Order: sequence, then C-alpha cells, then structure tokens
Amino acid sequence: MLELTDTTFTRHLADADRPVLVYFWATWCPPCRMLAPVLAELATELADVAEIVKVDLDAEVDTARSQRIMAAPTLNLYRGGELVHSMVGARPKHALLRELEPHLSVLTW
Repeated sequence: MLELTDTTFTRHLADADRPVLVYFWATWCPPCRMLAPVLAELATELADVAEIVKVDLDAEVDTARSQRIMAAPTLNLYRGGELVHSMVGARPKHALLRELEPHLSVLTW
C-alpha cells in the first residue's frame, strides 16, 4: 500500500483515475494492526476498481486535521478527490466489501 503524506495527499486523490480508499492508521492502535492485513489483501483483489492507500495519523497531522479524523482506524473513500463514504473502526473483510459495494459498482463478488 502506498503511504501518502501531508505533501502528497490532496494531489494523489485529485489525480486518481479510480476511487481511493484511504486507511488512516497509527502504530499505537491495536484495531489498526488487525485491519492492515485485510486491507493489504483487498488492495490486491480490488486493484482494477479502486486503490487503497494509507496515512499515518501521527506523522501526517495536517492531513488528519483537514480530513477531520477523530479515531483510528478510519477508512475514507474518495472519488475525484471528494469524500463519498467514511467508516470508523475495524471490520472483517466481508463487512468491508459489503459497505464498499454501493460505491464501487463494478464489483462482482
């Protein structure tokens, strides 16, 4: 997963040719550690329809502040640089897919 920074966040989302799921995480967050392998797996499975990237909340405080991230983990889905869906907390893979499905209409599972 690509790691975005305060410098690259806005430009990356604006330039994306498909939806981008941003994983806001922190090293001190146990649910983040549980969610990381699930997202790594989904990054491969969904590569044709979405991109999954991550932002370290402790290192990229300006981005966390500008996106109003209040908890870790937070997953924000952006299309054309605009927030279209947000999820807070860890979830199993099937629950993530179910929640993302309406926003990624080309998914067929």
